[in-house]
Amino acid sequence: MAKEPERIPIRLRRARAAIFGIFAVNGFLLAIWVVHIPSVEQRVGISHAMLGSLLLVLATGAIVGMQTAGPLSDRYGSNRLVIVAAVLLSFAVMGPALSTSAPMLGLALFTFGLFNGALDVAMNSQAVDVERCYRRPIMSAFHALFSVGGVAGSLVGAATLALNVPIEASIGGAAVVGLAAVGLCSRFLLKPSEHQQPDAAPSDNHGRFSPRVLALGALAFALLLAEGVANDWSTLQVKEHLDTSEGTAALAFGFFAAMMTVGRFCADKVSARFGPVAVVRYGNLIAAAGMLLVLTSGWLPLTLAGWAAFGLGLSGSIPQIFTTAGNLSSGASATNMSRVVGMGYVGLLAGPAIIGWLSHLIPLTTAMIVPLLLTVVAAAAAGTVRAPRIPITQ
Repeated sequence: MAKEPERIPIRLRRARAAIFGIFAVNGFLLAIWVVHIPSVEQRVGISHAMLGSLLLVLATGAIVGMQTAGPLSDRYGSNRLVIVAAVLLSFAVMGPALSTSAPMLGLALFTFGLFNGALDVAMNSQAVDVERCYRRPIMSAFHALFSVGGVAGSLVGAATLALNVPIEASIGGAAVVGLAAVGLCSRFLLKPSEHQQPDAAPSDNHGRFSPRVLALGALAFALLLAEGVANDWSTLQVKEHLDTSEGTAALAFGFFAAMMTVGRFCADKVSARFGPVAVVRYGNLIAAAGMLLVLTSGWLPLTLAGWAAFGLGLSGSIPQIFTTAGNLSSGASATNMSRVVGMGYVGLLAGPAIIGWLSHLIPLTTAMIVPLLLTVVAAAAAGTVRAPRIPITQ
């Protein structure tokens, strides 16, 4: 394993801080939209069913953005695409707030998804570039900042809603914050000339998926599917299984999300000490043990501990998968990243739907065997993230 340099150049420290800021502002803007979904639904005057359909339009836009962003990042540099996508996302978050009809909202959501998906790939690609220059694991911390930005956005959004601030003003303010953050961070992002290896071979894999990319994508699909289940169903599972109040049941997601964030801040040190395979293998065994508690426990504290363990166990795996994808020797870095991120995102969308379908056939708690099995499979397949971990950059 590569040793940490005695002194990290100030240029790299600034680049790391800059991409920290981009991850945080992405989480912030996404959370601002999420907390305003009921307000947008009421303003436009659409049903829950119509809203669900329009959210699929957002997801479609995100997938298109992801697949477009990879080749563009490889061609023009992830630093440029981060800036363009983040600026356009800051403007696009205003779209739903200004929509007055279902077609307008659909177009706004597609646009928002498009730029959010593009930023997701570009910022992860830039993070891999910075991590490669650092010569030690730092990827999980970037994802932790995304979570921190999401918490901040949720709190700000909740506060503006409580104060009856008009939606145009609250989301407009968030857009200004996004633009200011991008302006502050943009000049510190790494340019291709600052991180490319001089002996790097030209890419010959733009048009096809390599077996390694497919394996990493399948792993991302499984784990983000499990994460999507926790995001959408943890609260309802506790409410139905333990017959608690809605406020008490909401603690399940709170424990899951909090431990997910804590785990992301810790995973880089674990990866540096024991390697990425250990993070994925033992992390998913912890997640599986947590979900087993959720399935079998009839006592609230144990169930909450199960959801907390599930979040902690899942927290470090996705950053390891993305880092491995960005450092594959075959294919272009960002293109590989876009394929793995895209496959993972499909899993994030599919998870809640699969559990919803199963809950019509079996109890909701019993349906949680799906994420349990996926984490066991992920632990067994942890070798997929084995080296190359972080190539040495001259």
